[in-house]
Amino acid sequence: MIPKELIKKIRQIQIYTTRAVNASFAGQYESVFKGRGMQFDEVREYTPGDDVRSIDWNVTARTGKPYIKRFVEEREMTVLFAVDLSASGDFGTVNKAKNELAAEFCAVLSFAAAKNNDKVGLLIFTDKIELYIPPKKGSSHVLRLIRELLYFKMPSSQTNIGQALEYIAKVTRKKATVFLVSDFIETDFKKPLSLLNKRHDVIAVSVRDRAEVALPGAGLIEF
Repeated sequence: MIPKELIKKIRQIQIYTTRAVNASFAGQYESVFKGRGMQFDEVREYTPGDDVRSIDWNVTARTGKPYIKRFVEEREMTVLFAVDLSASGDFGTVNKAKNELAAEFCAVLSFAAAKNNDKVGLLIFTDKIELYIPPKKGSSHVLRLIRELLYFKMPSSQTNIGQALEYIAKVTRKKATVFLVSDFIETDFKKPLSLLNKRHDVIAVSVRDRAEVALPGAGLIEF
């Protein structure tokens, strides 16, 4: 059974993010992430009027007849949030822990994606894969993702970003926009990040507390 406190928190995030999405953010989301490329559709025989720049010279040479590659604009996008919920994310000195900020960030973008009829998925990881929810459409699905983010109890203080990136590469075949959300205390993941970025658009989102950037003035401290 979901605790009342969690239900209240989910409701608060839903209200906050819905307002943000209904204001100006949805338009910004669409302008940034929609129409980011062309998707291959088919190879067909050339007909008069086709753009000669689209000719597939390999197929043309093999068949002896001119063929063209046809592309269509990508209409539907898949968004995947890969969220590091290891113990370091439980730290926070200004009202909220980093994990809560990560959940709110994911919520805003998830509702914007749902409003644009895009699919949204979630990967929660520490030093292992804790939970994977495949991308789906709909606001009810987004609410489930938020619930999982807030309800998750971290079993590990460690993190392994490289392993999470390798897992995404295995389970996500169709091109997706991957938001990698972490405080990036671990830095040894350059190779799997480079490999994943060849197929998908990977966006790193660093969640930090201001006390981690600049130590607060506390006077003389003796150990």
